[in-house]
Amino acid sequence: MYTIATLEDLRRHLKLGDEDRGSDDHLLRALGEASQLIESATARRYCPRVETLEISPEEGNPRSLLLPDDLLELRAVRDDSGEIDLARIRIFPGDQDEPAFLLLYKAGAVFRTGEDGTNVVSVTGVWGWHNRWTSAWRDSGDRVSGNALSANSTLIGVKNSDGADADGLRPRFHVGHLLRIDGEYLRVTGIDRKANQLTVLRGVGGARASGHRQNAKIETYAPMPAIRDLTVRYAEQLIKSAGPLELESTSMLRRMRRVTA
Repeated sequence: MYTIATLEDLRRHLKLGDEDRGSDDHLLRALGEASQLIESATARRYCPRVETLEISPEEGNPRSLLLPDDLLELRAVRDDSGEIDLARIRIFPGDQDEPAFLLLYKAGAVFRTGEDGTNVVSVTGVWGWHNRWTSAWRDSGDRVSGNALSANSTLIGVKNSDGADADGLRPRFHVGHLLRIDGEYLRVTGIDRKANQLTVLRGVGGARASGHRQNAKIETYAPMPAIRDLTVRYAEQLIKSAGPLELESTSMLRRMRRVTA
């Protein structure tokens, strides 16, 4: 299950009451399809993922790497000489909130490539698009409760699944939420609010599943609000449409489309 917006986001938009749960599976399918439509139309991903990409240096400029995707966090760079000290890599733009599109080797150094000169520089990082990345993760106000969380458990005990998060928003957990515990990403697929228990997919977005201590902090991902709201509106159109939805070309989609050289 991959959705930009959550089930609760769509239910609020549709003004559904707590007793109206019979169509939740249909709503989730619509959210997933709307998310796919928007990402396809803009050639971007709006939920972060951890991945290593193989990138060729620019022809005629072996100091620079033009990134084929939006880079939110740089974690490692490796060329034919081995792993490169990240202090020697300059990131463009330098704004930590905006995704990077270019890496430049400092001090005149160049990336060392293999004999064929292609696909030899490995860039590991968090990829995706957000315009406020440094504040994209919210404190849920909750922690891993009960026992420590093993790497293969799909159930997480929490203290109060209905409570407010650190920003005062409630409920703090939604079906469809992307969570972060330590460095792992998890996706909420179900919530037992009476038992205060979350059912999750482990190790999503390329972040490896691992064990977590009791009382480990749980964070929730907040996508760019305009994209989240657009996802909800398209999901509503899908629900009400009798046939396939033709994605309208909005100014938002045109602005957000990733342009490659």
